Amino acid sequence: MSHPLLNEAQSKMKKALEHTLHEFSTIHTGKASPTMVESVMVEAYGSTMRLKECAAVSTPDARMILVQPWDKGLAQAVVKGIQMANLGFNPSIDGGMVRIPLPEMSRERRQEFVKVANRLAEEGRVHVRNVRRDAIESVKKAKLPEDEGKRLEKDIQTVTDKTIAEINQHLALKEKELTTI
Repeated sequence: MSHPLLNEAQSKMKKALEHTLHEFSTIHTGKASPTMVESVMVEAYGSTMRLKECAAVSTPDARMILVQPWDKGLAQAVVKGIQMANLGFNPSIDGGMVRIPLPEMSRERRQEFVKVANRLAEEGRVHVRNVRRDAIESVKKAKLPEDEGKRLEKDIQTVTDKTIAEINQHLALKEKELTTI
């Protein structure tokens, strides 16, 4: 049975969960992504342009970014642009393409990110518990028949447990993603 107080609590907990997942998505896991280099500035045809305006950028695997200049003569300029962007990458020319191997993230750096993920998860869980506390207070203030009030509190607790379990599940996935090399 649905109740406006339960629906409101569910909605707020869902927002807390979504916020936590969004925060998780901002943690860099060391996987290659075209966005890492697409805005690098390259000297081409007497002017300066973004890398994505003069080349195709792809990631053949998680540790490699591949840049294919539309004009093979730009490969050297692409390498120079990436080096000057000071991103910590060591690009090399292979035929008319530029290969950019990603350096390994150190164990220390990975552990730092795991700590960040744990802190974000805890903030999410605290937020969910605060929603539960407020919802249960609202139930008590609503002066519902005793059995209805008890059932509603039980339903709110069920939603709370489910949401916290989901946060924990996503945290475990994020930790695995960060510690798997």
